[in-house]
Amino acid sequence: MQPKDELTRTGVPRRLVPIALAAAAALPGSALLLANADAPHAVLALAFGGAIVGAAFLLSWAAEAAQLDVSAGLALAVLALIAVLPEYAVDFVFTWQGGTSFERFGPACPPIGGGTESPCSLALANMTGANRLLIGIGWSMVVLIAFRRARSSDRSAKEGRWEGVRLDRRRSIELAFLAAATIYSLTLPLKGSVTLVDALVLVAIFIAYTIRVSTGPAEAPHLVGPAAFLGTLRPWARRATVCAMFAGAAAAILLFAEPFAHALVQSGTDLGISEFLLVQWLAPLASEAPELLVAGLYAWRLNANAGLSTLVSSKVNQWTLLVGTLPVVFAVASGGPNGLPLGARQRELFLTAAQSLFAVAVLSNLSMTLREAGLLFGLFWAQFFLGATLPPSLQGPELIAFGAAYLVLGARTFLADRRRLPRLLRDGFRASHEELSSTT
Repeated sequence: MQPKDELTRTGVPRRLVPIALAAAAALPGSALLLANADAPHAVLALAFGGAIVGAAFLLSWAAEAAQLDVSAGLALAVLALIAVLPEYAVDFVFTWQGGTSFERFGPACPPIGGGTESPCSLALANMTGANRLLIGIGWSMVVLIAFRRARSSDRSAKEGRWEGVRLDRRRSIELAFLAAATIYSLTLPLKGSVTLVDALVLVAIFIAYTIRVSTGPAEAPHLVGPAAFLGTLRPWARRATVCAMFAGAAAAILLFAEPFAHALVQSGTDLGISEFLLVQWLAPLASEAPELLVAGLYAWRLNANAGLSTLVSSKVNQWTLLVGTLPVVFAVASGGPNGLPLGARQRELFLTAAQSLFAVAVLSNLSMTLREAGLLFGLFWAQFFLGATLPPSLQGPELIAFGAAYLVLGARTFLADRRRLPRLLRDGFRASHEELSSTT
């Protein structure tokens, strides 16, 4: 955490500016809601999306500062839920609409409210986009920023001998549970729906992960930016401020999630842009912005280990808790134990699971080189641009081709060092926390 004397070099008003700006981001959307303004859908989407981005920043800063005041086990359970709240709130809207459509019209799950895309497809779009963004942009971004910073201070980086970002051995736990969730997720595209059984398995993996990590020694949080300022407050003031930020941000997310989702879909219809692509990339980008920024700041301050660790933990939460709870929401909305239909979007889920497998393979030795980060980054953008430009008849084969490429690269990485996966699983599931802390 940043020392108090360093933080006090600037006045309190200046340090409160980011928090004030994040809170003020909800004002345009609030005004439009109160006035029931008949504004263009794109304007509404921008205003409501900005409110969600601001709320997500407040949640992120409050969650980081809260680690100073709660036990390790409680922090993991609560903060994991908080971390996925912005993403979950938007996905909840589409999943609930999908369940309502399923109850009325059956597995066809037709569009609701004038859109052209099935709400079931939009729920999958938001979920798959969030997961692919986190790896394709987030993980690789940390390594690229770390390399850029290292070049200015490290001779080996200037000479092209930079060894990449290394995680400490304790991160084997996150990666082992992510590997388990990823291996299971590869079975999901083979089914017609994501069922309550899948929900049970994925949520069980998340619970087991939480229990495993919570038994370890407490780690002093690395606070940066507004979270570091909150950490300098007196305990009573910090707790009151954090609680107020939690309450305000959660209220904003719940208030704006549904109108944002509706406005985003209608914007696609108005502008002739694919609703699926807008929901898959713009909505997750809004909710992932705080995590990406915090991780980037860690890397910029030459603490890439903390930045990458943060995003790995977030991926575990999304791939288990977020994906696992969607079928529960769908079942409640549809009035029975029905699974979330995949329809023609099975290929999207296959690609997302395959990317996750390759990412786990890359980090299975607890390091990521510049070449590996570039490969993740390049494949993500290549698929993004091809998916946005190819005719619909070729988009299915394109998704399968990229998914297959990820699987081949992942298998090749594991086969090149056959000890990687067994060592990772042993450390993640069985090694004591003392053993994991003894070496890096």
